[in-house]
Amino acid sequence: MKSLVKFIQIHRSIKQHATRFSLVVVVLLFGLFMEAYMHDFNLVYITLFFVFSLAFSAGPIGVLNLGNLQVKFNKQGRIFSGKETEILFNIENPMTTSSWSITLHSKDNTSTTLPQIKGESSNNVLLPFLAHKRGTFSYGNCYLESKYPLSTARLTKAINEVYEGIVYPQPKGKPLDTFLNEQETHYGEEKEFDGLREYDGSQKISHIHWASVAKGEMSVKVFTKETKIHNLTFSYNKLKGDKESKLSQLCLWVLECEKKRLPFAIELPQKQLNSKKESIDEILEHLAKY
Repeated sequence: MKSLVKFIQIHRSIKQHATRFSLVVVVLLFGLFMEAYMHDFNLVYITLFFVFSLAFSAGPIGVLNLGNLQVKFNKQGRIFSGKETEILFNIENPMTTSSWSITLHSKDNTSTTLPQIKGESSNNVLLPFLAHKRGTFSYGNCYLESKYPLSTARLTKAINEVYEGIVYPQPKGKPLDTFLNEQETHYGEEKEFDGLREYDGSQKISHIHWASVAKGEMSVKVFTKETKIHNLTFSYNKLKGDKESKLSQLCLWVLECEKKRLPFAIELPQKQLNSKKESIDEILEHLAKY
């Protein structure tokens, strides 16, 4: 009795859609029935019973194959505007039997076919995702689909959970080293030679590596700076461009400062962010929602 109640609950979470094979089965059953009625052949009755049994049993098998699966989102990494990333799904099969031929569909019509999900195990599945705007976003309306075992019905199960996340500004603009070179008197003195890089027009003429110029390559010498950390401040109002380009530039510098473990401050209109008081993720969130 408990098994029947559980099956009914599972069945209610599944939607069934007809396929072209559904029509084939209906036509085949009708034809066999007419043949049996008109000619009363035992072989036709046996074939009719066999086809009917397969078609009838395929429904419950397909429902149990799909209905027991449990899906949840796993948050991972940072998501930036204009940069393709992936949404991570965890699909768990609590039953002892395996699930077959499952396809995961997203709201933007992307899909992926899952490998066999063995009983009492789970699989991680990734779907591509591209955010075009910064700020908060919701990722939902996803569903599982299966035509197992005979493709006589397309079964779908909605994923009710919704992924809530933040899209940070696209990190782009001039590198932090270029900014420090332009503000050299404020951000420390050259300390050690640190290799060569391509000349982009912002470096001093005295830094040009003339040996590379002789070889036809315009390179400049790069020096590690002894940065005066307490002066490392980025001002929103002093940046050029529109609002989005300014936020993208600040986002790039925040990530580079995080990589180099440099404390910094950001001066926004009517607000100041300080890495000594707030985490990098909190600062990026401010930029995303600004």
